[in-house]
Amino acid sequence: MSKKETTNSKNVRDQNYEVKKMNTSENLRKKKAKDLPWWVELLFVQIGLPDKLLIEILKAQKTSKEFIKNEKKSIIIFLFVITILAYFYPVIKHSKNKLDCEAIAKNYIIKNKNITGIKNRELKMISTNFCYGGEEIYEIENLKN
Repeated sequence: MSKKETTNSKNVRDQNYEVKKMNTSENLRKKKAKDLPWWVELLFVQIGLPDKLLIEILKAQKTSKEFIKNEKKSIIIFLFVITILAYFYPVIKHSKNKLDCEAIAKNYIIKNKNITGIKNRELKMISTNFCYGGEEIYEIENLKN
């Protein structure tokens, strides 16, 4: 009886193996028969764009995924630098505008006002004050009269 039991167990094992093999092939078929993504169905099935375009899009998608996978550190550093620049841009722009305003105000004061007794530091102070809405520039005019 032990011989029969061993042959039966071998048959059962073989049958189980075949069933599993069939299941895996069915699973592979199911995976291959997935629904198309919505954008593929919309653009290429419904609208009817050429298949060459789909091939190019899929190639580009594959290369971009590989690029992102291989260059992840570089991309993160690049995005970090861009974020820092975007964060500090308003501060830099404000400083540039302030310096431009001071230079224009300084040139205006030199050309149009009598500044014989004013030192360079005082001139810079008056031009800065004028750029921020101060009225010291008009006091120079009053001293002149």
